[in-house]
Amino acid sequence: MKLTKLYGLHSVQAALDYSPKKINKAWIDEQRQDKRLAQAIEDLLDLGIEPEKVDRKKLDKLAENNNHQGIVIEVDMPSELSENELKTAVENLTAPALFLVLDNVQDPHNLGACLRTADATGAHGVIVTKDNATGITPTVCKVASGAAETVPVYQVTNLSRTLRWLKDHGVWVMGATGEATQTAYQADFTVPLALVLGAEGKGMRRLTGEQCDVLIKLPMLGQVSSLNVSVAAGVLLYEVVRQRSMTS
Repeated sequence: MKLTKLYGLHSVQAALDYSPKKINKAWIDEQRQDKRLAQAIEDLLDLGIEPEKVDRKKLDKLAENNNHQGIVIEVDMPSELSENELKTAVENLTAPALFLVLDNVQDPHNLGACLRTADATGAHGVIVTKDNATGITPTVCKVASGAAETVPVYQVTNLSRTLRWLKDHGVWVMGATGEATQTAYQADFTVPLALVLGAEGKGMRRLTGEQCDVLIKLPMLGQVSSLNVSVAAGVLLYEVVRQRSMTS
């Protein structure tokens, strides 16, 4: 775990809902009064945490001049897990694997949104690259709305090697790319699966694509050539849910 500060009523409420025991401290605007802030203060007091009343300048500094809505908390933020922990998780699975793999995705908003969808669809974890990619940050936690606490994030140094290991252990690796000849709706998502999506605007790297057993694409019927990575992840993960629900 690593200490970090979360700010804003939405992210504070998510922390209160999903990980209240990880909240250490709180600061509130001594002049602000509204119902949502009052409720957050009451919830903090119930945890035995008395928020420190400070002026707006102090809150601005704590939140690094981001929109804090009158409240900042310090939490033990979840840490990324290792490649060895990923291997242990795969070996201990009792259901068909479902991992979302993000190749050099750098936007924390995208990772946060992917975590939220991964939680909703029952994915076993999200695999990210260590270099040239975002890990778990306060922004990721804020966007994930609690899913950063519930979905394991595995950070790997060599993604190609990790994908080879997954294949050796019975996991099919399917990569999404606009160059694919078959659509996602023609693929079999009922198998143990690692779903690979590439970076914003760049797509998967060549070596990553070469490790994929199958390449798939989403039909693009309009003028744009690609979807935001978190939107694509949502469409694909729910297609997995749809297919698997029909066979269960």
